[in-house]
Amino acid sequence: MAVGFHCDGNWMYSGSEDGTVRIWDLRTATCQREYESRAAVNTVVLHPNQKELISGDQNGNIRVWDLAANSCSCELVPEVDTAIRSLTVMWDGSMVVAANNRGTCYVWRLLKGTQTITSFEPLHKLQAHDGYILKCLLSPEFCDPNRYLATASSDHTVKIWNVDGFKLEKTLVGHQRWVWDCVFSVDGAYLITASSDTTARLWTMSTGEAIRVYQGHHKATVCCALHDGAESAPS
Repeated sequence: MAVGFHCDGNWMYSGSEDGTVRIWDLRTATCQREYESRAAVNTVVLHPNQKELISGDQNGNIRVWDLAANSCSCELVPEVDTAIRSLTVMWDGSMVVAANNRGTCYVWRLLKGTQTITSFEPLHKLQAHDGYILKCLLSPEFCDPNRYLATASSDHTVKIWNVDGFKLEKTLVGHQRWVWDCVFSVDGAYLITASSDTTARLWTMSTGEAIRVYQGHHKATVCCALHDGAESAPS
């Protein structure tokens, strides 16, 4: 249900419906660690500090896995028996957002404790959609000083929220079915979305218009990725 890479590329993580979060050593192609969530894991994100994983599961649990201590350092249950569908962390590690099956986003400010453990301070509760939120995503570093939260939903829309006060900036309308995934361009100027209507769309954030529709699939598109990094400079 979720995969991602450590910044140095030596290991990756995964979250599965079998109820586990796993760390995989890419050099030996073996599972290094396994964390038990006791419910199907829907989403996993790596904290920008590269030392903590945050997972969300079908029973509504959010857990922080401290990789140095090799244990669960924090557990939150925003709504009992309401599945956490998506998690996103601000690029600077200052905020985390969890989206659930009731269209609600829970927002916490992340505080670094006296030791290495990150603590959660409740910041906001946002009723973003009437249907499921299938993906929530905070804007990237080069979008600053503007900071946005995108929420993709079963109601066929994507909403863009200003993180300063969580005011609705735009509603992206055009998909005909559930919107499963979204990704910002590296500068936050564009957003790509993937939908059950078999298309992906490219949106410009300045106007909220779809400037390109990618067609060709015959079944639902449920995830998307964007190769948008800066080219490495010659040494």
